[in-house]
Amino acid sequence: MDLESEVNTFPTSSEEVTNERTETSDKTETQLTSLLGDLGLEQYYKEKLSLRKILQIDGKTISDEPASTQSDLPWYFLSKLMMANGTARKMTCTSECESDCDGATGSSAFNFDDLFDSPNSGDKLNPLDIITALFLCSDAFVQQEMALKMSMCQFSVPLLLPDCDTQQCTLLLWALRDIVKKYRPPSLSQSMGFIEERIVLSELPLISFVRLGECSLSKSEILNQLLSNSEQYHNTFVHHNMECGDCPRRISDGLTEITWYLPCGNRNIDIFSEPVAVANLRGDAASFETQFSFLCHTSAAVFVFFDNLDFDSKLLTDQPHKEQIFLVGNSQSSSFSKNALKTVATKMGLTSSNIIIKTKQQNEAHFIKNLREKVRDVVENPKVKMQIAQMADTAMELGIKVDENCPDCQAAKKSADSITENIQNTSEYKEDQLPLQGEIWKELTELEKEECKLRKVGSENIETYKSRLHLQKKELRKKQSSCDISAAMASFIAAISNSGKQRYYFLKWMRINLDNLSREKLSVLREQYKKKFKRSHNKDEIKSIDRELSNSSLGTEHFFREMGQIYEAAVSLPKTDPSRHQVEHLPKICAGLLLDGFPLELVDGDASNIPLRWVSDVLSSLNDLVSPKNKILVVTVLGVQSTGKSTLLNTMFGVQFAVSSGRCTRGAFMLLIRINDEMKEELNCDFMVIIDTEGLKSPELAQLDNSYKHDNELATLVVGLSDLTIINIAMENSTEMKDIMQIVVHAFLRMKMLGKKHQCQFVHQNVSDVSAHEKNLRDRKLLLEQLNEMTQAAAKMENKEENTSFTDVMEYSPDTGNWYIPALWNGNPPMAPVNAGYSEAVFELRKNIIKLLRKCGSSSQCVLDFKEWMSSLWNAVKHEDFIFSFRNSLVADAYVKLCTEFNKWEWEFKKDMYKWVTNAETKISNHGSVGVNNETSDLEEFVTNLKSEACTVLSKWEDTLLGNLTEYFKQKVGHANLVEGHKQDFANSAKSLRREMENSVLKQLTVTADMKQRMTDLDCRKEKYREQLKERVCDLIERCRKRKVQMDDKELDREFDMMWSKMLTELSFSEPNVTDVFASVSHALRKNLSSRGSHASELLSQKKLQDCGWEPFKYRVEGALQALKNLAGKLNIIEDEVKTLQNMADAIIAYCKEFVVTKVQSKSNYHDTYIQEILRMIDERLQNNQNVKIKVEFEVPLKQHICGYVARCFQKMHEDFLLVNDPKRCLSQNKVKFCTDFKDVFKKRDQEVGRCQKKAEEFTEVLKPAVRQFVYSSLGPDIIDEMLKKQMFSTRMSCMYSILLDLLAKDNFEKYLSYTTSYEEYVKKWTLINIEACFSNGSKMSDFEARLIQSKIDSINDAIDKAKLKSSAEKKDGEEMKIFVEDICKELKDKLVISQDKLGDFMFLNNVNQEQFAHCLPDAVEEMGEALQEEFKKTDFQKKLESVSVKTQNELFTKVMGCGKVCPFCAVPCEAGGEAHKEHFSSLHRPKGLGRYRWDLTEKLCTDICSSSVNSETRFRCAATKNEWHPYKKYREIFPDWRIPPDVSLEASDYWKYIMTKYNQKFAKAYNAEPADIPPNWKEITPEQAEASLKKSFYMK
Repeated sequence: MDLESEVNTFPTSSEEVTNERTETSDKTETQLTSLLGDLGLEQYYKEKLSLRKILQIDGKTISDEPASTQSDLPWYFLSKLMMANGTARKMTCTSECESDCDGATGSSAFNFDDLFDSPNSGDKLNPLDIITALFLCSDAFVQQEMALKMSMCQFSVPLLLPDCDTQQCTLLLWALRDIVKKYRPPSLSQSMGFIEERIVLSELPLISFVRLGECSLSKSEILNQLLSNSEQYHNTFVHHNMECGDCPRRISDGLTEITWYLPCGNRNIDIFSEPVAVANLRGDAASFETQFSFLCHTSAAVFVFFDNLDFDSKLLTDQPHKEQIFLVGNSQSSSFSKNALKTVATKMGLTSSNIIIKTKQQNEAHFIKNLREKVRDVVENPKVKMQIAQMADTAMELGIKVDENCPDCQAAKKSADSITENIQNTSEYKEDQLPLQGEIWKELTELEKEECKLRKVGSENIETYKSRLHLQKKELRKKQSSCDISAAMASFIAAISNSGKQRYYFLKWMRINLDNLSREKLSVLREQYKKKFKRSHNKDEIKSIDRELSNSSLGTEHFFREMGQIYEAAVSLPKTDPSRHQVEHLPKICAGLLLDGFPLELVDGDASNIPLRWVSDVLSSLNDLVSPKNKILVVTVLGVQSTGKSTLLNTMFGVQFAVSSGRCTRGAFMLLIRINDEMKEELNCDFMVIIDTEGLKSPELAQLDNSYKHDNELATLVVGLSDLTIINIAMENSTEMKDIMQIVVHAFLRMKMLGKKHQCQFVHQNVSDVSAHEKNLRDRKLLLEQLNEMTQAAAKMENKEENTSFTDVMEYSPDTGNWYIPALWNGNPPMAPVNAGYSEAVFELRKNIIKLLRKCGSSSQCVLDFKEWMSSLWNAVKHEDFIFSFRNSLVADAYVKLCTEFNKWEWEFKKDMYKWVTNAETKISNHGSVGVNNETSDLEEFVTNLKSEACTVLSKWEDTLLGNLTEYFKQKVGHANLVEGHKQDFANSAKSLRREMENSVLKQLTVTADMKQRMTDLDCRKEKYREQLKERVCDLIERCRKRKVQMDDKELDREFDMMWSKMLTELSFSEPNVTDVFASVSHALRKNLSSRGSHASELLSQKKLQDCGWEPFKYRVEGALQALKNLAGKLNIIEDEVKTLQNMADAIIAYCKEFVVTKVQSKSNYHDTYIQEILRMIDERLQNNQNVKIKVEFEVPLKQHICGYVARCFQKMHEDFLLVNDPKRCLSQNKVKFCTDFKDVFKKRDQEVGRCQKKAEEFTEVLKPAVRQFVYSSLGPDIIDEMLKKQMFSTRMSCMYSILLDLLAKDNFEKYLSYTTSYEEYVKKWTLINIEACFSNGSKMSDFEARLIQSKIDSINDAIDKAKLKSSAEKKDGEEMKIFVEDICKELKDKLVISQDKLGDFMFLNNVNQEQFAHCLPDAVEEMGEALQEEFKKTDFQKKLESVSVKTQNELFTKVMGCGKVCPFCAVPCEAGGEAHKEHFSSLHRPKGLGRYRWDLTEKLCTDICSSSVNSETRFRCAATKNEWHPYKKYREIFPDWRIPPDVSLEASDYWKYIMTKYNQKFAKAYNAEPADIPPNWKEITPEQAEASLKKSFYMK
């Protein structure tokens, strides 16, 4: 029996009906409440479901598990429906299915009667009840989306929605507003045209089907057969033979559904040649008189299904349009009454044509055919045609609510109508009401791109040309600002400023109205476009139609675009301008809409530009709204035009990107989808951003000159923004797809080079075979081969040929990265539903995408990062130099963090090695000393062991650095992935640092060992003379004592003098062996120049080394300069080369002199490694300056000059050392001390307490130089540690920024001149000034000194205590004092370098009481510490810096200087971190005039900036090009190590523009040139703007 026949017939009396309804009211309310409770929807009955809720990504999004409970059913249905899945109405709980199965198999005893019992369906729910419940619990926008998706699935859609709680029904006019249908009536079948319109505005005949009383015919099933042909049957209406269709309906009786039959224009397929709407009332019409009456008033025909009619059927006989009613009965029903039918038909005046009876002789097919004929007659000759929109009046007359009549909807409609009702001519309307996005915006776009590309600069000065472009832009913005906000835009902004749902209704109404207006006009234009495209090859003609097409298109995006332009124009005004304040709220409004699921236009498809300030501020406002929950992951779809990209996204995520035949997507739109809490942890993000793009390889755009460039720009931008990119391939467009892949591969490669290796999925559409994946194995292999070829070609073009396969640049697997999706429609549209296979395949793709995004979770970025990427990428795209120019604050910040960390590791390494070397030098210096027992007696072997130990320590540190680097790039924060391209540079730097440190350490050990050996020889000689003196003094004491005469001090002095004089005459003092340093230096110089050929040797022989280095070095080029004087219009190449070389020579000489001063101040002996080091330094500096070719004629005189000066200094240093350490002189210096010791021993005063105190003080005088030396050796690293805590010394870029900022603050031309002409000298002075400033109050330095002194005082006291213990245990008569001192020295052997000479002097005749001495010594040591602290306090800070072992200024200067390379054009220094980087770069380039460049004809300083030149069509020439002209754009062919990014902000160089403008006259005078022609806009730059540009260039926050 039909479900509908189970419903009891209600009393016919109206009074009885009313009473019955009253009686059942509570019951019905209970049914609704009960059902909502079962479905878990109670809370949503009042607080309606929103799109935000149902579209968020949660666990169910990726789960294909069937519903397990009744409360899962609504979400299961919604999930399927949002993906337009035709199986959505198959709603059965797995628990119910399992219980049915258990009931059938669980009993061991077989009951035959059970086979004939129906399974209990009481626990199951009718799909119509669930749909009705969801419509009742959803807000208007969810209802609209549900209706749209149901219509796509060819499900019937609710027209009249009953509410059992209020016994009222609602006409769902709003819910149906979004349904747009396309069909082809017979009148258009020849032209192959079609009609596309909103279904609520289509004037169609409505055919309604109702049931009266019980009926044995299944009305809904018959309707499905009526609307389906034999080849394409579809269950449009739910019927009892469907899954759960036989379950009792609890709340859906009274529901009136509607569907449409629309012809395709093919007679063999179409059931009806004209479009028709079909309505179906659920339940007994007698119970729902209002609905029945509504259908009778609005329908062209009402087909009433019955089994038995009452003789007095007032429901039928009282209807005004009886001729529209058709009676459909089943004569085979037992309750069928022919007489009753006759009576009613007679009363109604019906003819036989209005009565359709299914007889016994008719099968179902014949019956359906007859019914179809009746319907066809009505459809072809309808007496009533009505739009659904017009039915609202009828509904209200009958007391039916209309969903659109809510206040918010009506107010929004009024606002939208007021804007759109005046639109007659779209193009004129846009010019009048939306003027800012027209030609002005397009002109601005062209100017912006020309500013970047400089295509038309010609021979004009680049900066002057850019200044002119800037002024033109300013004028256009001024023109925009002068336009008042149009009435339409004022209304639009006011409407979207409303809070609550009104603005959402407004935007929907706007979209509906504008789509309706555009649809007809655009369809005509597109037909013209197609014809012209096929017939004409005239690009201008095609451009003209494209312009008209663009102008005739009008959507809400144009109003938002205008809003963006209003905002951009306003913010270009001064901050105090009132217009600016009036628009400050607009980004926040747009951000709120974005948050609520409305798309934001990223790329204006008409102008091919991004309004960067507008979009950036919207994203900033969005960040403010959602912070701290602001993490996002980005998914983008790319593909050929009209391959269903937007449909794919809409199906996959349930979103609403525009899809219609009016116009394809232009540009790029982004949309936000929320992630619910359970998925946030898995995906590590709060939102998913979906980006929909216009189709690449558009056949229309392909005719235009810049189409490939346009596609390239768009692909690079969206790929760069994405975490995952979907490449949409339609099988019929495989040829175009190859071109697309070429573009996409370039984009992927560029992103990989920026440290972003993306995920990629290929979607092959319109592939329906179940074995597609297997069959296409060969195709996938072929695709990968093609991708590899494209990658290799792209890599070659991008100069990154190490990328040989697609998988090198992209996370892609041929097996898991390809998805085959069947056709969208299951059959022939317009009556075809969405293919369930399409929905299921898209669902699987969605699951996989979310799975892949889980892997990307670690790289999720915040909204502000996304904004930064977008801005930087777009600037890079506009410059067309994606690889070498791309740099934004995220990349810069990541690079700074990496540099900062690496600098810390590097300094820890160096500091540890400095400490190790200091200890090693101490050990070497103490080797073989008094009291020191070494395991290795041989010094050479000892040093070899130390060198081996050094290599081990260095290796460990190298491993540590590389390990730190590896761990750093494993971390998930700090955007480390963005600088992964620099990882190898820093790894090379770590290895290079190890090599440098190894060379330095081994050299230091060698020098220390050599010095030790020499000092040991000297000390031995001194000791020999001291021993002879001791013998003579002892003899003298013995002789004097034998006289047994009391001798006073004068007599003793006389005796000592006589002995001394005699000794000096008798002892043979050998003359010191003086080294000829000149000979040594000359030999080293010849060896160094031996590889430079015979000419170098010849030049070397022309002048003696002794004659070199007296006068200041001057480099001159004979003849060559004059030869080029006559060349007009060119830069003074030779003159500039001479000046460059002279500056280089001055810097090298100053550097070498500083090295010499350091060595001379150490007062040590000369060592051959010193000259070797100097020559190495010279060679390194010469190699660093690759901009100028270093000729032998320059190199030889320079080295001779330096070596002559150095040899003189080292010769004097060597002779001074020999003089100071001359044994005879040393003895003579200590004569008084020796005499005093002699007298004390003679008079036996050496055992007195006073004498012990004196000796303790003398011993501290031996220790004091050692402690002082230790302090100076340790103070350097401590000072550096303190300086490195300052931001300015954290990285090279920070240093550069701080220097330039300091220069700006001081505002002193002389300092700028010093900085530009003598960079090294200036930076060294600046470093010294900052060191002095840091320690100016003295307290920090005093603390360091006190700590270091105290550490050694503690060590000495520990040594004394240990020596005391040892001496008390082992006593040797007469040797106690000597052993005690030796024990102390032994304990201090690794801590202090104690002079053996001074120790020998101290031990001379030292026989004081050891215990008394030991008692006095600690106090003396404390006094020594205090004396040292006082000494350090009084020592000048500059003197301290000169005395420290680790030269603080040099170490910090090295950090600032880095690799030492300078820009080949403007000579700014390289800022790259690490020493062994492959590429050099600088954040801020400057006008070449500041580097002395001038024009030969005018002698005026040049204003061109190399960061502009490299992006222009201009040329350069220099020594490196052999003075041949070379394009700036190909500068890397000449200087491959340099990366000079274009000035992407166009304001980055404002700092130097401001400086050159301010000091133009002074620079010209200093350089002996004419002042530069300053571009006009340079004169407008303020100091504040200069400082701001500095911050922007160095990415300082």
